[in-house]
Amino acid sequence: MKWNEIRKQARNQGVNTRNLKKVEVIRALQRAEGNFDCFGRSDDFCDRGDCAWLGDCVKQTRMSA
Repeated sequence: MKWNEIRKQARNQGVNTRNLKKVEVIRALQRAEGNFDCFGRSDDFCDRGDCAWLGDCVKQTRMSA
């Protein structure tokens, strides 16, 4: 998902994006939705097939490895 789309979603959820990196904003969104803030921590595996961030998460995990 593109950064502007993420920021828009964050605003809609009441999440402040000021001075936060993309990963931090996504994790804040996960918490706001009542989910674990696991974005980018999957070790290339995730059993949460219903997660809206799954594709980006796996990419992020691979980039930080």
